[in-house]
Amino acid sequence: MDVRPSFDAYIRADGVTLDARDVALLRAIDREGSLNHAAEVLGRSYAHAQRRVVELEGAFGSLVERRRGGSGGGGSELTETARELLTAFERTQRSFEGVADIAETVLTGEITAREGELVTVETAAGPVRALVPEGAGRVQLTIRADAVTLTDPADTPVPEHTSARNRFAGTVVGVESGDRIDRIAVDVGADEPLLALVTRDSREKLGLEPASDVIASFKATATRGISI
Repeated sequence: MDVRPSFDAYIRADGVTLDARDVALLRAIDREGSLNHAAEVLGRSYAHAQRRVVELEGAFGSLVERRRGGSGGGGSELTETARELLTAFERTQRSFEGVADIAETVLTGEITAREGELVTVETAAGPVRALVPEGAGRVQLTIRADAVTLTDPADTPVPEHTSARNRFAGTVVGVESGDRIDRIAVDVGADEPLLALVTRDSREKLGLEPASDVIASFKATATRGISI
């Protein structure tokens, strides 16, 4: 099980991601005592809600016990696995909230190309694609740490296979450990390190320690700029 780096918490297992929308569905089932009623109060179709529960159960295990009609009527209730999953999600949310306010990187530079709001900015780290309003020349870019993905240089997808076109080879220069989420500082040649948030499991899997070589990547749409 892994947690994808985002301030909107996610929990992932076997390629399936449970997010806040799924958590709302599980909580509604618990509250309403019925998958059908849960879908209704959330304004979702029963068929879609049922398919989603089945998909989640394929990755996380049994989450909802269905009871057929009878003297006590039918309905649905959460399993112990589902309740543990909701607790884990809440812990993950709190972990992200604890670092959200200060986990960002700021770069400055000159715009060298523009296509509408999408621009290329020449920074100390190299060219960065970002969203910047019309009329700007020199800009300040803000990159949220939850938008930065770190990968092993040997396992990094080629640019044509990912939408994260901003990518920089760098070296880990700092690791700040949290309860479940660690903040990684990566030297990519800028004045300040690029910050990234990763789960403890992901950090251990990648072997992220000071002096580790990594590839840091992030989408242009996650990079916003203002004129300075």
